[in-house]
Amino acid sequence: MGTQPILTFVTVGELAQRTKLRHRDPRNLAMPGSWLADKPVIPGSKAVAATWGTLSAAQRGRPRPVTDTWVAACCLAYQLPLATLNLTDFKDFAGHHGLRLLEP
Repeated sequence: MGTQPILTFVTVGELAQRTKLRHRDPRNLAMPGSWLADKPVIPGSKAVAATWGTLSAAQRGRPRPVTDTWVAACCLAYQLPLATLNLTDFKDFAGHHGLRLLEP
């Protein structure tokens, strides 16, 4: 397909957290680091933080997870589409803020 997945800093943090909580074996603890080695990461920035603030202030319906709001902010700030299997938590960002979703 010629596309390169880009991870958000939030996703990298979530992977580190889940690895520590669920995998005590040292071989499993090393796996995410090796998998992440060649993946670019969207860093936090002023643009991402400002976008997150805008998204967080837009209260509609059920509360959105903070981590999902950060992921959406990264994609919107850098004008990147989001590939996710979790469409439910991101449809509001798509419908009201222009987040482009790549559906499976």
